[in-house]
Amino acid sequence: MQILIVPPQASWSAEFAALKPALLRAAPAGSYIHHIGSTAVPGLAAKDVIDVQLTVDDLERVEDAAFEREGFQSTRILSDHCPPRLELPARELEKRSYRGQARAANVHVRQKGRFNQRFALVCRDFLRARPVAAASYALIKQRLAERFPADAEAYYDIKDPVFDIIVEGANAWAELVGWFEPPGD
Repeated sequence: MQILIVPPQASWSAEFAALKPALLRAAPAGSYIHHIGSTAVPGLAAKDVIDVQLTVDDLERVEDAAFEREGFQSTRILSDHCPPRLELPARELEKRSYRGQARAANVHVRQKGRFNQRFALVCRDFLRARPVAAASYALIKQRLAERFPADAEAYYDIKDPVFDIIVEGANAWAELVGWFEPPGD
């Protein structure tokens, strides 16, 4: 897998919107969707992959076959990583993950109210509100992609702990501003 960070694309929000109908058809009733990750932050350089969070009431109700019918293949990733020194029950990091076949997309299916469901949204909103943090994060990703263009493991070995720092800052920011989960996009 080649890691390439591209300049922000005006088309990303429309491409996210185009993915929504198929994802909602595949999702259990009551689910909702957010555009997350770097492509959801205006002006942020990113890999040209749309990240989507689908929030569900119960992960046990998620059916791989429904997503496959809509053009999304299971990646068999069943958990997010736990930030260092944070002791969380495994269920707080549990998820289902799918990759878009027609348009490069990562679909993260997470259960409402869990740590991993919240962090994706609070970090997105923090980076939207803090342009210096967003630009710094973009610079880190660009430099990592330049140094490890064909080594995803090395890229993520460094990027993930950097993102854990962002999570910590985002949580402090969220408490300061009274952040609450926004409705689906």
